[in-house]
Amino acid sequence: MKGNFKNIKVIGFDADDTLWVNETYFRDAEQEFAKLLSQFETPNKIDQELFKMEMKNLPLYGYGVKGFVLSMVEMALELSNHTVSSKTIEKILDIGKDMINKPVELLDDVEHVLKRLFGRYKLILATKGDLLDQERKLEKSGLIDYFHHIEVLSEKESINYSKLLKHLEINPSEFLMIGNSLKSDILPLVNIGALAAHVPFHTTWQHETVSDSSAANVDYLTLNSIKDILEYLDE
Repeated sequence: MKGNFKNIKVIGFDADDTLWVNETYFRDAEQEFAKLLSQFETPNKIDQELFKMEMKNLPLYGYGVKGFVLSMVEMALELSNHTVSSKTIEKILDIGKDMINKPVELLDDVEHVLKRLFGRYKLILATKGDLLDQERKLEKSGLIDYFHHIEVLSEKESINYSKLLKHLEINPSEFLMIGNSLKSDILPLVNIGALAAHVPFHTTWQHETVSDSSAANVDYLTLNSIKDILEYLDE
């Protein structure tokens, strides 16, 4: 990878599926939702239509559990032709509450890495989603003291990151982003001249996938584990 890690002053970490488990809970919730509506459609069709509903609602609700739950409710009404019972709606709401109340399961070596980097760099959490929910998860995680602040972005595109770096008063070459999504955590950073390290997670939301051609010939690190970033930053 081109780029000088010696210039790095600030390191941004994605939150969900980079520091802790998240997408797994959404997949489980989708399966529960499909079971609730099994009398109206097949699981595969329900899954497809729910994703379409989420995409339609993203500009209105944004990312996170709350928007997901509202999309499930709307989808239930649509698939059932407004005959879905209030009991089923209540169960959908319970799915969302259960997701919000899940314990935070840290991914391997996350705290080890933060301990090694804390004090040497300014560490920030750069994420999408609901601010209240992300703050809650960070508090539950026990990692809050490692971070200078939380930056919740409405979208993770190059323009959003450029505004963030301007606010931090640093050049792109002084910023490193670490995350699991090529679309949100890697490609937009490389586009503005920052460094980026991809730590794949075993499950990726459909909205976050990119084509192989989009990532071809793009200069970024791919790590087997988050702890591998220390090989570059400890030099």
